[in-house]
Amino acid sequence: PPRSLPPARPVPVGTEGNPSHRGTIAVSAHLAEEGPCHLCRVRVHEQPGRRPATPCATPSSPASTHVRAWPSEPLLAGHRKELLAGLSGRVIEVGAGNGLNFAHYPGAVSEVVAIEPERLLRKLARSAALRAEVPVDVVPGAAEALPVKSEAFDAAVASLVLCSVRDVPRALGELRRVLRPGGELRFFEHGRAPGTLMAATQRVLDRTVWPPLFGGCHVARDTLGALREAGFELGAYRRVLVPAKGPRLPTSYCVIGTARLPGAP
Repeated sequence: PPRSLPPARPVPVGTEGNPSHRGTIAVSAHLAEEGPCHLCRVRVHEQPGRRPATPCATPSSPASTHVRAWPSEPLLAGHRKELLAGLSGRVIEVGAGNGLNFAHYPGAVSEVVAIEPERLLRKLARSAALRAEVPVDVVPGAAEALPVKSEAFDAAVASLVLCSVRDVPRALGELRRVLRPGGELRFFEHGRAPGTLMAATQRVLDRTVWPPLFGGCHVARDTLGALREAGFELGAYRRVLVPAKGPRLPTSYCVIGTARLPGAP
């Protein structure tokens, strides 16, 4: 398990980021547009000159090109709790969205630095941070260029976000950079289906309508393969269907588990 650290000083919530978290990599404007997957968070693309969309808007709303929250949170709360169980020390969460994970962090976590590129979602995440039982600092940034120092965290969390980042190898490289040797990555992602027909359908959707309709989401990505190629050592993982009952959708095929950065002391 990640090594325990002395309790960290609580960081102010509602700021644009503590200076101690800033690294040397600047976040470019086009990367800052990337954000969390539509599967479990509200996804918003604001259009210039228009009022930001509200979380209850629909993809056809004139205020946004895509807003979606599916499935409902009760279906995912158990997976979030499983994902975060046993974490301790300093944790970085990429694509924190509106902060739905915050309530599930265990008390042994001394601090969570939550990275979220979208302004509206950061505002919602900061409200969620105020209700969290552990210190949470919500910081603007993107998975491909994390605005934090190297080897600064005991663990990282990627929860339904790798499907929507533009450059998965770069994002995983950034997670390698910010984790301490032996640090752990917790992941809960949807991706490629095991069946031939659904996998083929996913690939067609990824090449055509799905990413532009659903905030850059790609349904056919291979999370486990990407982790191996990035140099992570896979730990325990299991495949789950979300929702567990009902029709199988392109986003239903998920995997939840752990991976570790080599070099544990």
